[in-house]
Amino acid sequence: MTHVINNHRTILCIDDDADDLQLLSEAVQRIDPHCQIIKAYNGIHGLALLEEMHHQQQLPRLIVMDINMPKLDGKQTYIRLQASEHFATIPVVVFSTSSSPMDKMFFQSKGAAFITKPIRFEQLLEVASELLNYCN
Repeated sequence: MTHVINNHRTILCIDDDADDLQLLSEAVQRIDPHCQIIKAYNGIHGLALLEEMHHQQQLPRLIVMDINMPKLDGKQTYIRLQASEHFATIPVVVFSTSSSPMDKMFFQSKGAAFITKPIRFEQLLEVASELLNYCN
């Protein structure tokens, strides 16, 4: 089954921290003003948005998500994404403050990139540029 994906860059960001979502969105928009950022506030919300996007044949080019979230954390969300025939091929970047080697190993062993959230906005711009590379 073929999935239609937006010709322009669309990133689904899943994070329960509204400030982190806003900062990441600002950094990405500064690098690429045409990139569309869709925000979800937990794994359940993110999966529901993906279902909606799938029905509209407008899947994102990338999913960026945090690990520690209420309702459905990043690990549980990732497992559900990988189990879905519709979403398993979308690249996932875990973007978290976690410095746990176990968290990093969990995601890296499953093929997901892991980036630790930077403290300074200048570093966040570098991360945004790296994230946009996944959307090409």
